[in-house]
Amino acid sequence: MSKPLRLVIFDVDGTLVDSQADIIAAMTAAFAAVDAPVPSRNEILSIVGLSLDVALPTLAPTRSAGDHLVMVEAYKTSYMTLRAEAGVAQSSPLYPGATETLRCLHAEPEVLLGVATGKSKRGLDKLIAGHGLEGLFITQQVADFHPSKPHPSMIHQAMADAGVGPDATVMIGDTSFDMDMAAAAGVTGIGVKWGYHGPERLAAAAHLVEDFAALPALLEQIWSIPA
Repeated sequence: MSKPLRLVIFDVDGTLVDSQADIIAAMTAAFAAVDAPVPSRNEILSIVGLSLDVALPTLAPTRSAGDHLVMVEAYKTSYMTLRAEAGVAQSSPLYPGATETLRCLHAEPEVLLGVATGKSKRGLDKLIAGHGLEGLFITQQVADFHPSKPHPSMIHQAMADAGVGPDATVMIGDTSFDMDMAAAAGVTGIGVKWGYHGPERLAAAAHLVEDFAALPALLEQIWSIPA
């Protein structure tokens, strides 16, 4: 008898890839575009995971809606320029063990992989191609088509794409937005300790992991999959 399908959804920035240098540089350009003081590194990293149309008003609540639109475009332009100059592998390197874990999970016939990210579709497509990850993710949820995290829309659509329910789904991420989104969707949240929010902000996570190597065994534990 075949095992039931399982869905493992990954956040991207701060979970699969370390893109903080480009995020901070692009955010600096966004604030410069409206001659506004740049937030601190910690303030910028605190909003990673939110869609830009939510992140920038959060960081600059006193600026006008028009300024926010200018900032969003400046951020996008700067980020794309930085990525084009450095290349995806250098601009947004994968965390140690990410590729091996993704391919290990993908090799299990009952395990389906997905992505839920605040990135645009264009940005995610370039990232996946740049790291040679094509074909691994059967569902890719991006900011273009959903409300910002922590709204559960991305997870709901990912489950619909995969044909699985909440009990067969986990969400893996590094921010409170990821874990709150998982809780809102009724799925198991797994927080990672190497990302942009500290463990103290991952209170909604059902589990925390130190590195990618710990994920397969944790998933076996959650789903009682025989080793």
